[in-house]
Amino acid sequence: MLGNVLRGFGLGSRVARQPLVSRDVGAFPPLCSVHDLAIIGDVHGMARLFEALLARLDAEYPAARIICVGDLIDRGDDSADVLRLAFDRRDSVTVLMGNHEEMMLRFLDDPDREAARWLRNGGLQTLASYRIAAPGSAAGAQEHISVRDRLRAAIGPQMETWLKGLPRYCVNGNIAVTHAGADPWLPISQQPDQVLTWGHPDFGSRRRTDGCWVAHGHVITVEPKAADGVISVDTGAFAGGGLTSAVIQGHEIRFVTEKL
Repeated sequence: MLGNVLRGFGLGSRVARQPLVSRDVGAFPPLCSVHDLAIIGDVHGMARLFEALLARLDAEYPAARIICVGDLIDRGDDSADVLRLAFDRRDSVTVLMGNHEEMMLRFLDDPDREAARWLRNGGLQTLASYRIAAPGSAAGAQEHISVRDRLRAAIGPQMETWLKGLPRYCVNGNIAVTHAGADPWLPISQQPDQVLTWGHPDFGSRRRTDGCWVAHGHVITVEPKAADGVISVDTGAFAGGGLTSAVIQGHEIRFVTEKL
């Protein structure tokens, strides 16, 4: 695990807006990781790719600390298997809270209110991976609660507790890893949960002034990339683009992608 460099917010934390101190910068400062990192993009239920990529990272980069940017679930067919694999490796693989994990957890806590949003964004595939029939389009509160109860039982209390405790970000050297990016106006330690997990309109278009690189998933990119303080690793695993990891060793970065 990342020890004292791993930090995260719980659900619902909010902070006052304190802008970064602006400074004149030319080229963005180089990457500088304290430990070797392997940052895995959005898995989205693609268990075979996830298993293959983990095996490759274990073999080729055994010293790397593995971080998943979140969105392990939904869209692909094997979310249950992906969660089991990540949970079994929770002592050696750090998983961040993605917006899809957050939607599922909201469904578990308030099924009637949250069902429609989660199900239309990939929750149907996650239910199917647990062999749970989805509620009908005209389902009422009792059917939503019944589906929630079956999913909660299938996930189990230990995994649900683990999911609810997933961090929102982690930092290693001058690299912050989040699910959806960060507000370029705020220090990493003061980012709201909503921004870290759902994104910010200025992320990627306005350069940070603190020299901190931000590695993220959430938005699919045809090719992984690292430029101007942003590392993008979601290559659309569920859509045939492959599952990518950014491997960072000191100042160097390379991308490793597994495809079906």
